[in-house]
Amino acid sequence: MKRWKVLTAGLILATAVTGGLWAAEAGKGADAMVLDGGSRGPVPFGHHRHQAALGDCNLCHSVFPQEAGSIQRLKASGGLKAKSDVMNKLCINCHRTKKNAGAASGPLTCAACHQR
Repeated sequence: MKRWKVLTAGLILATAVTGGLWAAEAGKGADAMVLDGGSRGPVPFGHHRHQAALGDCNLCHSVFPQEAGSIQRLKASGGLKAKSDVMNKLCINCHRTKKNAGAASGPLTCAACHQR
């Protein structure tokens, strides 16, 4: 019983450290996360939903590692410029491409993603 409590405490700590909701399937990361959106506010991010829609993890993870907290670490070290490297090159570009192709797409404006 003691081992179960330690495992549960570790899972809760991992959830707090990642800054996201923890509903991970083996090797797929968290189901949903809340990303640091800077001064515009946090960005809820449906991780598994994006995985299902994109099918290729490297579309995003070519910019940042597949590990919890990688975006925050890269931003803190100056290795990732949030607006230019993530929002414009990945998110908005992908959403716009899907919309132009007539497919379901995500939001195209800042306010649609950032929650104040």
